[in-house]
Amino acid sequence: MGDPAGIGPEVIAKALSRRELYDLCRPIVVGDTSTMERQLTCAPGVRSVRQVGEPDEAVCEYGTLEVLQIATDVSAVRPGQLSPEAGRAAVECVRVAAALARDGRADAIVTAPLNKAAMHLAGYSYPGHTELLAEFFGVQRYSLVLTTGELFVFHVTTHVSLREAIELLTVDRVQGTIELAHSFATTLGRERKSIGVAGLNPHAGEGGLFGREDEEVIRPAIEAARLEGVDVEGPMPADALFPKAAQGKYDFVVMMYHDQGHVPFKSLYFDKGVNITVGLPVVRTSVDHGTAFDIAGRCMASEESMVKAIELAAALAPAWGKVWEAVKTDVA
Repeated sequence: MGDPAGIGPEVIAKALSRRELYDLCRPIVVGDTSTMERQLTCAPGVRSVRQVGEPDEAVCEYGTLEVLQIATDVSAVRPGQLSPEAGRAAVECVRVAAALARDGRADAIVTAPLNKAAMHLAGYSYPGHTELLAEFFGVQRYSLVLTTGELFVFHVTTHVSLREAIELLTVDRVQGTIELAHSFATTLGRERKSIGVAGLNPHAGEGGLFGREDEEVIRPAIEAARLEGVDVEGPMPADALFPKAAQGKYDFVVMMYHDQGHVPFKSLYFDKGVNITVGLPVVRTSVDHGTAFDIAGRCMASEESMVKAIELAAALAPAWGKVWEAVKTDVA
């Protein structure tokens, strides 16, 4: 459900107003029943909300939104207002859903947005969903991937400061992300094109004039990946790489830090984009937007990204075992 003070509950209810999604999957909401009941005025296709104690109790019929109730009390949470209760509930939703998937009782996880400040108020210092799930499943090598279903944008670093992102860049980390992209592409049968890798600095460093990271970290990582049989090109200036990818030259690209990938992707595909975590043993997709506190509780949020996230999770789930076998490397 995500943060109950944000637009997550609303976009879930609106998405599950679409009958066609029930032909693809059996959706169950991990969250709060009362919070979801308040969304019915925004979701004309949903007639009622039903609480279930276990996934096996769910009937999953169109028109009834079924909720696996979390323990956190969110009765005091108000739309658009930051609170530790909301942050605690969002983390519990993720952990309950992850446990269901780990235990084979759910085939995929689709996450609505959480609010990082609320999560921190509740005492959880995770930068976001990705890191929380990585810790839960004990994986060391993973990547946040933005996708339209045609273009896949991998990130070497994500929710850290720009200074820390630069400090985190190592040959092993960049090479590992390239190899994750290659393994994922191969498993999907999409390895026909080269993987494009962005440089860190303007003009990919211009031969060292604008920074040494491109020559001393990124290029050696690319060369090492080539020795492992990966078809990869770069480092390329990010402002040249992304337009080429958007025009179809590359299906898979690797960006060095959060905004380097997110800004151009969201500029082009905001309502069409989905977030995948590659490197987990289970499917996890997500909307590619935040909690939008400014419009929470007003029935104004678009459900398009949530619909895409559900559709992609349903499409990926049957073959995810092969994906996991291909990408797993460093599991604690």
